[in-house]
Amino acid sequence: MLKRPTPPLALALVTLALIGSAAAAPKKFTGYSALGVVDGKSGGTYTLALGDSPQSLNYYGAIDNNLGLIAQQLFDGLVEFNLSTYKIEPALAESWTISPDGKVYTFKLRQGVKWSDGQTFNADDVIFTYKNLVANPETRAGDAGNFTLGGQPVTFTKVDDYTVRFTLPRPAPAFLLQQRYFIMPQHKLLKMSIDGGAKPADINNAWPTNVAPSEVVGTGPFKLDSYTSGQKVTLVRNPNYWKVDGKGQKLPYLDKLDFLVIRDPQAQLAQFLAGNLDQLNSNGAQFPDLKQKEVAGGNFKVNRFTALFGSPPFVAYNFDDKDPAVAKVFSDVRFRRAMQSAVNRPRIIDTVYNGLASLPGHGVAPANKAFYVNTTRQLGSFDLAAAGAALDALGLSKKNAAGTRLLPNGKPLEFDLTYGTDSAVYPPIATILQSDFAKIGVKVNLRGILSSKLLSTGLAGDYDMILHAFGDQPDPELRRPIWEPGGSLYYWHRSLQPAKDGETPNIAKMAPWEKEIYNIFESAAVTPSASERKALYTRWQLLFAQNLPVTPIAKPENIGAVSNKFGNYVYNLGVIPGYNPVPLIYQK
Repeated sequence: MLKRPTPPLALALVTLALIGSAAAAPKKFTGYSALGVVDGKSGGTYTLALGDSPQSLNYYGAIDNNLGLIAQQLFDGLVEFNLSTYKIEPALAESWTISPDGKVYTFKLRQGVKWSDGQTFNADDVIFTYKNLVANPETRAGDAGNFTLGGQPVTFTKVDDYTVRFTLPRPAPAFLLQQRYFIMPQHKLLKMSIDGGAKPADINNAWPTNVAPSEVVGTGPFKLDSYTSGQKVTLVRNPNYWKVDGKGQKLPYLDKLDFLVIRDPQAQLAQFLAGNLDQLNSNGAQFPDLKQKEVAGGNFKVNRFTALFGSPPFVAYNFDDKDPAVAKVFSDVRFRRAMQSAVNRPRIIDTVYNGLASLPGHGVAPANKAFYVNTTRQLGSFDLAAAGAALDALGLSKKNAAGTRLLPNGKPLEFDLTYGTDSAVYPPIATILQSDFAKIGVKVNLRGILSSKLLSTGLAGDYDMILHAFGDQPDPELRRPIWEPGGSLYYWHRSLQPAKDGETPNIAKMAPWEKEIYNIFESAAVTPSASERKALYTRWQLLFAQNLPVTPIAKPENIGAVSNKFGNYVYNLGVIPGYNPVPLIYQK
């Protein structure tokens, strides 16, 4: 435990450790009466939608949001969010301590936890997961960058069967927040791992979609029952799950989860209204129809929440575009500022989201009171005349017969906008942007792909301009790979990324503002003082607003609908990425 006076963040972490140390397996899932949660009853099937078939059943083997929705019901992490406060609390780790210098984290694991096949969970599984999956730079959905600090690796040590120790080369104030990584079973994955003699990338091939369901083993509330590509994924209750309700009744309440593969959002809505889906994570575009039918007597309830989490859409221009002339324009902040004036946010909020969205922050959700600084003024206003004048001043005043501006080399200022066709909001946003950009002489061709392909397309640099979204988090450190120049997801300027994950980015190619942001994230990652971190992240948000590495469009509210047949639906502040509290849901 910490022995000397400590900054507020460290004190908060120690408090959590003390709370966690009182818990023991099984964990009581209680304290949510303010959210309407009651003790339920066992039984029933709950049906949800998937936007597409998961590409794999190995969470770390594919960057796949649909797989994530499944995985969150199959696996657990060392820590988890409290659903009411979003503070970190014990999960597979029942307690932890942090050394006075902030560099050694010791986790006491919860004893009595079993894998879904009955095998005992212990420290070997934790060490195996971090070494072979989470911190393996070859895993497609790993996070190796967070485990190399200052060029030195974090080390993972087994102290005993129920104690693990992580030793950091330098303090990392947000380190605990990051430890929600799913723990995987060593006894099922060893032969595909580094520890088992395989190549580092071989682990990506574990648990393909045709694997026997009995091979996919977790500690989560459910276990895999069947997978039918393009149709359905079925999970059934894990009898070994380690949580109980306030009365000591084993969770989850439900017998079965059915995930139906329904690619089109309108088809998902239709299936929900027909009673074939029990829950629908919706959006402002669908809200009026849903709410109207609820009021008219529909057997469901529609919930609106100001979102802390959730994914605000943005547009990004490829600083490393394959056309050097276009890349030069995109890399000029004057161009990005000019084009921001052509983004009609009020119209998008009104017509696409039906008013159920607000002006966005720059990397931090407005609902995040701990770090948000109001940058609304820097968003400017929709002004096509000002946008055109700014492009003229940039030397793009000449136009061809069609009214399209010409680049200095005489070619038209014309490029593709890549967006997700299977989204309820991306197509209308893309159409509005295309129309307004045309009015100032910028020709945009719409290039639609599946939303599940947007991230991989961005990472491959195969786009000119892209419409995409990343989820917000309680601490900017958790989005460092996205917003720190040279980060693994900073794909609008891919040439800054290091040759090898975890190494120093290409600082020489950074613009001055990018260097400053890079230094901010490096400093905030090791600064223990909460007030100093707040000041650093305030400066980052202002630099973001001024230089627009990406252009934020809106911050949607979270809309969730659930059948009246079920109780304990929790959607407080919006869905937590990687966590849907289905274990609490019960059939009335």
